[in-house]
Amino acid sequence: MISIKKFAAIDIGSNAIRLLVSNVIITKDTAPQFKKSALVRVPIRLGADSFVEGTISEKNIDRMMNAIKAFKLLMNVHGVENYKACATSAMREASNGQKIAEKIHQKTGIKIDIISGKEEATIISSTDLHELISGDKSYLYVDVGGGSTEFTIFSKGKIIISKSFKIGTVRILNNTKEQNKDAFKKVENWIKDNTEGYRKISLIGSGGNINKLFKMSGRIEGAPISYIYLNAQYQFLKNMSYSDRITELSLNPDRADVIIPATKIYLSAMKWSGARKIYVPKIGLADGIIKNLFYKKI
Repeated sequence: MISIKKFAAIDIGSNAIRLLVSNVIITKDTAPQFKKSALVRVPIRLGADSFVEGTISEKNIDRMMNAIKAFKLLMNVHGVENYKACATSAMREASNGQKIAEKIHQKTGIKIDIISGKEEATIISSTDLHELISGDKSYLYVDVGGGSTEFTIFSKGKIIISKSFKIGTVRILNNTKEQNKDAFKKVENWIKDNTEGYRKISLIGSGGNINKLFKMSGRIEGAPISYIYLNAQYQFLKNMSYSDRITELSLNPDRADVIIPATKIYLSAMKWSGARKIYVPKIGLADGIIKNLFYKKI
């Protein structure tokens, strides 16, 4: 006997807003299987407003409203039985973030939870990470977003420590050099202090940019990317113009600029932790939301 349930997650990030619809396939003798049914990504860069002006503009509020209305219609078409919408650092830091969430709820019926960096890390770590972190090995998990990056250290299958930093791709593009230098220094100190006692640590990377870099590498799923390869890619991308990254590499316009600071964050984390390779499982906040919905943790 087979049973199929449909769940959805709305991830309101600093660089884009996403809707993920997943089928959960339930059979009697096997673990539930989570299969992506649809993924819609809308490039609304809320962080460019929030991190610079401290508030989200009327233009982007209107775009968000339209996106959420469209997502609601798509969820109805797919027959979604349960969903959750979460907003991260851009909405968290905008002075009008909570008011926008309330307005969207009134107009669309979609309730948006503005979650903390710690909550974000907890939801993401509930995904399929256990397939990588089992055994006696140690990992530094790095989830790079537009406004913040979550770092978690796993050892022997357990979470040792987790920390969210206000360092993200959109924020780096809009900050001054001094602000970025200070932010990277805080991350460096935390990573060095908390990975000092671990030998042969590896990175686990998540986020749209590392997924794109992995796809560009041509590696088979499950195979890691080396520090040497990632650094070579960083130099290659950095030496290309923004327009060439779009025309020659077929990167989306809202990916072609943020991929540079994202790669720098992953490389820096590898350097400071001593990691020589990074694993890139296909996980993210939306996947974690659906898993938590299914297991009734949220």
